[in-house]
Amino acid sequence: MTTGAPTPLSPARPRRSRLRTFLPLGVAVWLVLEIWLLTMVAGATSGLVVFLVLLAGLVLGSVVIKRAGRRAFRKLSEALQQQQSGVMPEAARPGSEGNGLMMLGGLLLMIPGLVSDAVGLLLLLPPVQKAVSRSVERTFERKLREARPGTLGGAFQQARMHQPDGKVVQGEVIKDEPGDAPRPPLAH
Repeated sequence: MTTGAPTPLSPARPRRSRLRTFLPLGVAVWLVLEIWLLTMVAGATSGLVVFLVLLAGLVLGSVVIKRAGRRAFRKLSEALQQQQSGVMPEAARPGSEGNGLMMLGGLLLMIPGLVSDAVGLLLLLPPVQKAVSRSVERTFERKLREARPGTLGGAFQQARMHQPDGKVVQGEVIKDEPGDAPRPPLAH
């Protein structure tokens, strides 16, 4: 049973992005690789060694996340104290941008698997953190330059209609089909 709006005959679906297309495949390949590596290590050594490696990754990852979280909280409290005392907070110091990547590295260490542990350990190295942060920053700036102006505002404009006096009127669009009886206006 429909509520009045006819279903379009040929819906124009937007194209799927490459990320939405290949991300499930990448996750599946990653899981298979992790399981295969763990079975290979267990076959070469023993199940106890694999268990100890996974446990060490869990403990090390939790320590790294806790340390990065404390450092981020300390920086936040220092910035708030400086702001309350009337002093402008200092600009970002050269070695201070790694908290997010350090937390990501700790999270990857906590996830069971050898590939995720290796990537997590790499993200703990300061030169790798700097290279990844520069790469992410360049990609983000490029995406911002390529974005069409008004796309985010257009999304919000679809949800609200602004009146000239500044009031926001919530409502819905009702398309009258030829031959339909006129509908009464919506009341408050």
